[in-house]
Amino acid sequence: MPNLSSVLKSEITRLARKEIKGAIDPLRRANAGYRREIAELKRKIASLQRDLKASSKSSRGRVAAAEEPAGNTRFVPNGLKSLRARLGLSASDFGLLVGASGQSVYNWEAGKTVPREAQQAALAAIRSLGKREAIRRLEALV
Repeated sequence: MPNLSSVLKSEITRLARKEIKGAIDPLRRANAGYRREIAELKRKIASLQRDLKASSKSSRGRVAAAEEPAGNTRFVPNGLKSLRARLGLSASDFGLLVGASGQSVYNWEAGKTVPREAQQAALAAIRSLGKREAIRRLEALV
């Protein structure tokens, strides 16, 4: 006949394990769910970072040109001459577009004076215009 204390001890151990298992199983399931959620979030973050990197590469040139402050624009008299010739505008018409007089445009082209910051910003904005758009803007001003 087995010893009563050993039987009692084994029964208590069995019941304790059963209780512990009942308490730990929901925690294990929750832990597994949390790990799945974390893994999914990490995948989403990686995907968003790739998308952000790709979009910043594709729009880097456009953003840099759009956000370039007027103080960092470079003024070259010959560039102004060629821009005015490309647009087919007289000095006075070109001056209307940038907010200056025709004489100021001649002085800039000759290299006698340099446009102010506000005028340089206007010149930078006009660089990307085509001939038709420049004429439309000029007609809207007149």
